[in-house]
Amino acid sequence: MARYTGPVCRLCRRAGEKMFLKAERCFTPKCAVDRRRKAPGAAVARRRRASDWGTQLREKQKARQIYGILERQFRNYFEEARRKPGVTGTHLMQLLERRLDNVAFRAGFGNDRSQARQWVNHGHITVNGRKVDVPSYRVRAGDVIGWKAGSKQRPFFQDLAKGAGKHSVPDWLELDKANMTARVIRNPESRDVDAPLEVRYIVEHYSR
Repeated sequence: MARYTGPVCRLCRRAGEKMFLKAERCFTPKCAVDRRRKAPGAAVARRRRASDWGTQLREKQKARQIYGILERQFRNYFEEARRKPGVTGTHLMQLLERRLDNVAFRAGFGNDRSQARQWVNHGHITVNGRKVDVPSYRVRAGDVIGWKAGSKQRPFFQDLAKGAGKHSVPDWLELDKANMTARVIRNPESRDVDAPLEVRYIVEHYSR
């Protein structure tokens, strides 16, 4: 599976804002955006106003980087959202939020989306009691996301269980701290998205 393997702090510096890709580090003085405001690269960038196309492209790139997917898959999500009746931007964010790796992160099963994706890839996460190792698996209302029985004996699970509930869980998920499971109550809505994105720019970018 293709994925970005470079330094994620560089992506935040390029965007000029925090995208919270490094878990707790983003909230400390070690955050690269706080330490080095300049965009990456040896050359000094000229200060000029971004064009409309540039603004739209930046938002699309931010969305891809936040959810950890590449261009072809992201465009497939957009095309699927555009075919649905209703607001395209809302459908797009629903599709992204319903990815299993994102749901695991939002439920507190990982410190960031990349860690949650690793748990899924390695077969630690279950859906309705069945192991699912596909990060893009799309959850539905009523699904219960949990941990494989053998994984609960691992030290990393014990650490996660101690910190269960430390991060706020969205209203569309119901967390059972005792059993470390999360149930999908409903599909996410626009107000449930915590990513710093202007979705309308993404729709405009692909509608050109």
